Amino acid sequence: MALNGMHTPNGSRSGSRWTVLLKLMYPGVGLKRWLLVGAFGIAVWSIGVAFLLRKIFDLRPPDFLPSYYEGILLLTAAVGLITVAMYGLYRSIGPLVLAHDNIDSMADNIYTRRSRRRGPRIVAIGGGTGLSVLLRGLKAHTDNLTAIITVADDGGSSGRLRRELGVLPPGDFRNCIVAMSDSESLLAELFQYRFDEGAGLKGHSFGNLFIVAMTNVTQSFEQALVESSKVLAVHGQIMPATVANIRLSARLRDGSTVSGESNITERGGKISQLSIEPADAEVYAPAAEAIRDAQMVVIGPGSLYTSILPNLRVRGITEALRETDASKIYICNVATQKGETAGYSVADHLEALQRHTFPSLVDYVVANDDVLTMGVQFSAEPVLADDRQLIHATLERASLADPEHPLRHDSKLLAQAVIGLYDRGHNGKSNGKSNGVKAASSA
Repeated sequence: MALNGMHTPNGSRSGSRWTVLLKLMYPGVGLKRWLLVGAFGIAVWSIGVAFLLRKIFDLRPPDFLPSYYEGILLLTAAVGLITVAMYGLYRSIGPLVLAHDNIDSMADNIYTRRSRRRGPRIVAIGGGTGLSVLLRGLKAHTDNLTAIITVADDGGSSGRLRRELGVLPPGDFRNCIVAMSDSESLLAELFQYRFDEGAGLKGHSFGNLFIVAMTNVTQSFEQALVESSKVLAVHGQIMPATVANIRLSARLRDGSTVSGESNITERGGKISQLSIEPADAEVYAPAAEAIRDAQMVVIGPGSLYTSILPNLRVRGITEALRETDASKIYICNVATQKGETAGYSVADHLEALQRHTFPSLVDYVVANDDVLTMGVQFSAEPVLADDRQLIHATLERASLADPEHPLRHDSKLLAQAVIGLYDRGHNGKSNGKSNGVKAASSA
């Protein structure tokens, strides 16, 4: 039987309304405590009034009943009056309030919001589309979410703004702000709107221009992110890995060197080493603190060499990852990426991360367990877990691919896998299944 009174038969509508009211009594909603406080306040007020009236008029109860019987009668009368008042209130406004389409989900929404406030402290490190996919799913589980984003992007609208105005590239930050927003409403769509005509405007997104304008108003890119996040009611916080104007440089296996994030992917070839310029770029201090204070750190998903490693090459990020007590997870991509990871397996992705950082960088590697068939329109291959055993990490497999876009993860499934690992570790479990994630191998 549906719980919304508007969609139930007449005979069951009344019961449905009471069911909806009872949902407001869910543990964690926070309504019961205030009802009790209010009831206690009424009781104290009544005692005060009775005491005051007795002092003023010297009222004395009649002597025809013992004193405790008088108390019982008064309590019974009070309960009766309260019951009549509550029923009358329900008859007066109940049909109007409970007939609203949204009342059925109100208790669930209140409970969810309160649960998110008590959610785990999760730090997500990366950039590009992959990170925003992860954040879109995680925001349903916790408000204690911190996104640390690369500032190496030099292509498209972000690259143009970076070159012309000297600002940090806003594109990945815009995507994450929208992904973490309270609701991807018309305002979120406005942030993603891209101009397709106009001299100087064509190719720019409104959100990029908004962040740049806010940077000029606040005189700080970091503060611009804070204020922009307020506009879209973001769950959590968003911050750069560094405020330095870094540039990527990749040494290929043939000995050549390619500079610039967009040039690396266009050039292709096998990458042996990635570095940033300047090499001494320092971590944004709040980002390092968030990593140290986290209960879980999630690296990826995203472009291995141009979205993930640029963060890990920033001085102070790796040190914070060494020092944190958080569980550390690497989300491996669903598919390989042309110009970066062609032919890579899960083990190859992890080995590249460890080669650029340290062997025990992550505790878990989460990989897709779906059997994917890439169409000819995709110049990619599924990332497979081969027979090689992962070093210093446990492989976790789960169904993660987006059925409508096999190159990407599904936000909800990915978030469930991450939260499942957190719950398993938080509850002291080391084996077995949790929210669809299963242990596959470890070393």
